Amino acid sequence: MRILRLGALLALLAFLPVSPALLAQPESGATLTGTVLDQAGKSIQGAAVAIKNEATATTRALVTDADGRFSVSGLPAATYTIETMAPGFARNSRAGIHLSANKTEDLSISMSVEALAQAVTVEASVSLAAQLAPSGNTLEATSPKSEISGTFVKNFETPIADYGEVVNYSPGTFTLSPNGAGLGQGKIFFRGLGDGLYNITFDGIPFTDTNSVSHHTWSSFPAQWLGSTDFDRSPGEASTVGQSTFGGSINLKSLELQADPDIRASVSYGSWDTRLLRMDFDSGLFGPGNRNSLTMDVHQMESAGYQTFNHQKRDAGSLKYQYRVSPRTTITLFSGVVDIWNNTPTNTSPTRAQVAEYGNNFLLSGDPGTAAAPNAYYYGFNTYHVQTDFEYIGFNSDLGKGWRLDNKAYTYRYWNSEVYPGTTINLSSSAPSGTDKLNGYRQAGDTAALSHEDKWGIFTVGIWYNWAYTDRYQIPRNPLTGQDTPLGNFHEHFITQSTQAFAQYTWRATQKLAITVGIKNSDQALHLEQYQDNGTVGCLGGTAAKDPVTGAPICNGGVHFVTHSINWNNWLPTATARYQVARSWSVYGQFAEGSEAPPTSIFDVTGGNVTTPAKATLAKTYQVGSVIKFNRWTLDTDAYYLHYQNGYASYTDITTGEPVNTLTGPSNTKGLEAESNIVIGHGFNFYLNGSLGNAKYQEGPNYPNGGLWVANAPKNVETAGLFYQHRNWDIGFLHKRVGAMYNDNSTLTYKTNGISLKFPVNQAIAINPFDVTNFFFNYTIKNEGWLRGSKIGFSTNNLFNNQNIVGISAATKPTLAVPFAPSPNDLINTLPGRSVMVSLTVGLAPRR
Repeated sequence: MRILRLGALLALLAFLPVSPALLAQPESGATLTGTVLDQAGKSIQGAAVAIKNEATATTRALVTDADGRFSVSGLPAATYTIETMAPGFARNSRAGIHLSANKTEDLSISMSVEALAQAVTVEASVSLAAQLAPSGNTLEATSPKSEISGTFVKNFETPIADYGEVVNYSPGTFTLSPNGAGLGQGKIFFRGLGDGLYNITFDGIPFTDTNSVSHHTWSSFPAQWLGSTDFDRSPGEASTVGQSTFGGSINLKSLELQADPDIRASVSYGSWDTRLLRMDFDSGLFGPGNRNSLTMDVHQMESAGYQTFNHQKRDAGSLKYQYRVSPRTTITLFSGVVDIWNNTPTNTSPTRAQVAEYGNNFLLSGDPGTAAAPNAYYYGFNTYHVQTDFEYIGFNSDLGKGWRLDNKAYTYRYWNSEVYPGTTINLSSSAPSGTDKLNGYRQAGDTAALSHEDKWGIFTVGIWYNWAYTDRYQIPRNPLTGQDTPLGNFHEHFITQSTQAFAQYTWRATQKLAITVGIKNSDQALHLEQYQDNGTVGCLGGTAAKDPVTGAPICNGGVHFVTHSINWNNWLPTATARYQVARSWSVYGQFAEGSEAPPTSIFDVTGGNVTTPAKATLAKTYQVGSVIKFNRWTLDTDAYYLHYQNGYASYTDITTGEPVNTLTGPSNTKGLEAESNIVIGHGFNFYLNGSLGNAKYQEGPNYPNGGLWVANAPKNVETAGLFYQHRNWDIGFLHKRVGAMYNDNSTLTYKTNGISLKFPVNQAIAINPFDVTNFFFNYTIKNEGWLRGSKIGFSTNNLFNNQNIVGISAATKPTLAVPFAPSPNDLINTLPGRSVMVSLTVGLAPRR
């Protein structure tokens, strides 16, 4: 034990930037005392304690005595971060500890048992390169992931960013948002996986659309609500829950609560008349025993957007409250509300001809036309209103004797009401060109995990349950009068219930080796009601007719709606191993299976007559990786292989006449990724990552696209960043290059054995490489004082104004025999042009 204590202290003294002046402080100023305890409340003798001044980064290190106590005096009045480390325990870090002159602060610090030898954690905690990196993996990792710091989000993202921008610099990842960063619906791609093939969580709670696994970057979790982000590019372990975890999980985390009170008012203004007004409040610890704390954000953002007349207004607010029932138990409440008004049409891309005539940023017009000939591109005919809210109550408790419980009950809502006129206006009562669209749902659920730790390992069991009600329709609408037709293009109600129960065990096989095995049962039940419509489902046994007055399509007779009830159930195993090669080097391997239930569109056939519904699609993932964390440089590498069954195509059986769903053919995705941060010195560090990928459809006699590339799967992606982070300055220069890739055609009819199948055509349209460079400059008052947190910021997105084509939807659909040929009617997406924004934040931090 003496050797371990001495080793912990030496590790701190060797790697932390300890100031000799701090060690020699006279016995005056602030005093800090405390007790370090284990999960059972017993004191920990010989724990290493690091006390870091957040303003100067100087650190003092000491070791607890036989009673687990530590004490240090003569500290300058300032705000400190306290880190505790001990053999066999996980590192504990507590920031925002304010020490006042000639006063004593007493702390009680509880530590949890660690799965691997503590030498690994100590090395990670004292790596200067890891601390300064915008993102990187950890020595405790069992999968490829990037932990993106909250500091990076604050200082190296535009103030109006969404979470798509937050993960944009991660290995193999890119985000496309045609109206500008944070100013519209963005889509995230990584490893050849598009939206719908991966999982997103907020504080551990999965969220997604209900008709398919998709997400909305602009409407649920703006960057103002985000602390750090854990981007795990793997299926995770059995305890990783969500609808589509096989591709990976973007785990968003809310802002951390602060120990001291603070209030900040911000104003930002930039390109395209973009304005952001924001107010943030941190209560600090308050109430009897300092058991309460809360943080709040309210903001309003308005912008004309990069695209013409694509205006957006967002009002949003969030609140997070925490009550410490005891040193072992906390209750957390969170609520966030977003309200967005926008003019974005359903088609967010201009034609090639419009771009040639009006410029890359054309989307809508300010000319309404005439009553006889209204302009289909008039922005006033497009209304897009999105309302969301997200709430949860969390309970986390160390139950003693190695037991821990974590539970969150939640609810969230997405309500998107939209009208648009069509690309050519038709005012006919029988077939108007406009559309009245609704996609709305309310979801509620609970996620719970119970774990037990002992000297052999950690056993965890848990369950995730989610209930969702959805109302979706699209109804033909007269763009001028707002009159809907009696029958919609489609209309459906459905209830979805998802349950995932899991069990996993982490076995400490040796001092250096930990093995985790687990099993998860994924169950999804769907109860769907499809209503009569003028489209695919039809009149459901009735007779199609015309309204005698308006001539609009109606149904005579038939049932009002048909129902479908289906259940998908899969058992999904996972296994990971982590080995500590050296104190600053660990390696890992992972195998996992995942599944995804089909979208509700599998029932979009005439009469809703699907007697053999599609099964859930499956995926298998194999990954290995390495993590190195030295004091002045880090290196994370991984190799991956993903075999995915992909989605469904449908055909009509020539014998029975019934629709049949069939898999379009599996794809194989494989590649290499690397991420590194190098401390140059004098406040400078250099960050870079890169990936080489290959995502193609599997070859075979029944796969018409065999050997062709998957859409939006670049062959390579690279990011390089140069940062200066010293005292009050945070300056960053980031450059990202996305390599060559392809867009797909919509569908191609493929005939085999007399049966016509419709498959997507892959590798149809080439997209050339493109580059984006961003620059950020910030000066922040970080030391103690009334203006702590005040900040002047400047950000530039797309510094060199590159406006490459990043997406094409062909007007004349190419086939396997006839290649793509550019047409004036192609719909194209380009990079949004250069944007700049200046920000001023005034922070008021009264002394406690």
